[in-house]
Amino acid sequence: MSGRARTLILQAAAETDAVGELAESVKWGEPSFAPARPRIGSSVRIQERPNGDEALMFICHIGLVDEFRDLYGDTLAFEGNRAIVLPAGEPVDEAAIRHCIALALTWHRRKKKSGRVRRH
Repeated sequence: MSGRARTLILQAAAETDAVGELAESVKWGEPSFAPARPRIGSSVRIQERPNGDEALMFICHIGLVDEFRDLYGDTLAFEGNRAIVLPAGEPVDEAAIRHCIALALTWHRRKKKSGRVRRH
């Protein structure tokens, strides 16, 4: 793994006060990151692809990727309602990706404040 996705996750967490300490675990054989405190945010998982791409995987039923697509549909590469793809060897908009990661890591907190939970 190039570590680019992991670096972006760690940077986003460090830049986002509400996240606090980040817990790293393995889910489905892949590195997964989530706020250590409960009910702060959703997890972000890194999936390596055989072609060298990395995908940032998000829980599909909470609408995060739709939210990201609304913000960065012309900038980032998406896969369905589950992933942002980081193409191997290609530049990516790291600020946009860190913003998306921060939105995921604070999902519970943001939805609680807005008084609504978006489900599909």
